[in-house]
Order: sequence, then structure tokens, then C-alpha cells
Amino acid sequence: MPSGKVHNAINTLSLIAISGAYSYAHTSKVFRLEPGAVLAFAGAFVAGTFLLSPDLDLAEQHVSIKNNWGWFGFLWVPYGWVFSHRGISHTWLVGPLTRLVYLALLLALPVYFLRDPIVHLKLEGVTRGPIFDLLLSFKNFWRKPEVARNTLLALTAGYYLSQWLHLIADGVAPDMGARFMPRKRRR
Repeated sequence: MPSGKVHNAINTLSLIAISGAYSYAHTSKVFRLEPGAVLAFAGAFVAGTFLLSPDLDLAEQHVSIKNNWGWFGFLWVPYGWVFSHRGISHTWLVGPLTRLVYLALLLALPVYFLRDPIVHLKLEGVTRGPIFDLLLSFKNFWRKPEVARNTLLALTAGYYLSQWLHLIADGVAPDMGARFMPRKRRR
């Protein structure tokens, strides 16, 4: 089983290769994606690699993935208590979903209280620039379903691909993704 540094290197090199392939396809006019979708994919891939790795099930120990959260690393310790290492958290579909659900539970209250002010945010008088564009994209995310759908598809693809590369490096076969109980040991 590779170390955290090896997993990070595999995923980083894979993202560089994907970026190169997309750049070639984009300049060759084979296909093009909206810039927001490209950024969403890349951001989710990086977050899945460096913040939401399957190895968060070891968060009660001193692992690099927990350290990437800084002071907030302690928030993942209960996740490690609930999920045993290389158990359900290392499955292909449910494992990545467990980390997203856990993160959603952690963020539920702040998002609930910030959603309404963002939707009703008045952008008049704000100088155009990166912050303006970011605020506008958050506002559009809630108001335009097609923006939300495309963004969520790109986020999902980037996140799951980063998780699957980790599982491939760990030798976890896709057919094991449906298991919910630990394997019985052979005698």
C-alpha cells in the first residue's frame, strides 16, 4: 500500500496528464468545456487528493491527510472512529460518498446561515474583479439550475476520479465497491 506522498504524486501527475490532454483537445477543437466546469473539476480533484482522501479513516493517527486540514484536522477524528481503515471508506462508490456526507454535516449550519445572504447579495458598486466574479458565480449557482448542474457534474467527476486513483494504487478492485461488511479471514 503506497504512502500518502506516493498517492499525492500519482494524483498530481494524473491531473497534469489530464490537463495536457484537455488542452490538446481544446486547441484542436475536439471538445470544449466552460471555464467554470474546468475549474470545478480541477478544484474537486485537488480537494479529493489533498483534503478528502480515503485515508481520512486513519484520522485518529498522525497522517498527512489530516495535517492538510491544519487546525481543523481534529474534525476528522470521529470519521476515523466510525470507519475502519480499508473498510467501507475504501469502496468505489460509497466510500467517497461517506466523506462528502460527513463534510456536509460539518458544513450544514454555516451553509444554512450564509445561503440567504448570498442569494440576496447586491453586487452594485462592487468593483469587477476576481472577488466580484466569485460572488456572482455563487449567486448564479443558486439561481440558475443549468449552472448548478454543470458545476456539480464537474465537481463530482473530479472528486470521484481522484478517489478512484487512490483506490487503484491501493489495489482495491472496482468489484469490491459494493461490499459493506469486512471480508472473513481464511483459516
